[in-house]
Amino acid sequence: MLNFLWPWAFALMPLPLLMRLLPPASESLGAAIRAPFTARWQRLEGQGKLSANVNSARVFALFIAWTLVVTAIARPQWVGEPIELPNTGRDLMLSLDLSGSMQIRDMQVGNRTISRVEAVKAIASDFTERRVGDRVGLILFGSKAYVQAPLTFDTTTVTQFIREAQLGFAGEDTAIGDSLGLAIKRLRDRPAASRVLILLTDGQDTASSVDPMEAAALAAQQSVKVYTIGISRNLGTNNARGGEVDEALLRAIAEATGGEYFRARDPRELQAIYSIIDQLEPVEQDASTFRPRRALSYWAMLGALLMGSMVLLTGGIVSRLTSTQGVTAG
Repeated sequence: MLNFLWPWAFALMPLPLLMRLLPPASESLGAAIRAPFTARWQRLEGQGKLSANVNSARVFALFIAWTLVVTAIARPQWVGEPIELPNTGRDLMLSLDLSGSMQIRDMQVGNRTISRVEAVKAIASDFTERRVGDRVGLILFGSKAYVQAPLTFDTTTVTQFIREAQLGFAGEDTAIGDSLGLAIKRLRDRPAASRVLILLTDGQDTASSVDPMEAAALAAQQSVKVYTIGISRNLGTNNARGGEVDEALLRAIAEATGGEYFRARDPRELQAIYSIIDQLEPVEQDASTFRPRRALSYWAMLGALLMGSMVLLTGGIVSRLTSTQGVTAG
């Protein structure tokens, strides 16, 4: 079904006509000029008829172009048939660490060594792609934490955001407590039994304005279950390049909220962790429907550009024909 987000834009349609009806600026008429070249003007009569026909076609093309521009402004959308969503699922927030240490290449995949962030993005995107009936949101954090995607059934978009995430988006440090607080804020209005946060980091809390354990206590009060994942090939060691994963803190956060702490030393372990979380018991929720939408504005603008180009092209051709015939007549 075709739908317009801003139908009021069609009120602009008469604008060119109104401008046309405005009285022209007054001009003083000079003395009439006598043209002694009557014969030549008669020879050009056929040319004038051709120009009139072309001008009519150009006016019509401009009208079509203006109609398409107004249509684009009205933001047309194609709205699909309602899709009934499952009434069982979870509200999952993913909180991914994008601090500087995530660039360390210590994740082994076959004979290749890849960076931590590459492994996380590959497996997390696969995890979100397979969510059916779950609302999924995405938080990215480094020195600061911010919501990249609110809770949504549109897991395709969330997956794309994960794949496009880049180190440095949120700074070089690690704000675990702030990411926890932001997740609680986003989950607290959802059914209490379905609030789940999956927090993945490879370091210690170094930049939070909120103490991580205070945030964990608040999460427990709000029934937000936190699953924490520590990622590093050298867990428990003080890696000079990437610091030390604070396993004690991550375990304490998980235990305080009724979740679980996992260790991920390679992509295989990380995949296994997501499989375990994937098996969590779904929670009954209110049934809802979803109608897919597809924007069509760009097609209207493309058509308007095409019509405008045709007007300019025909204007140039007519101008050249007029010049040529005028020289011939002379």
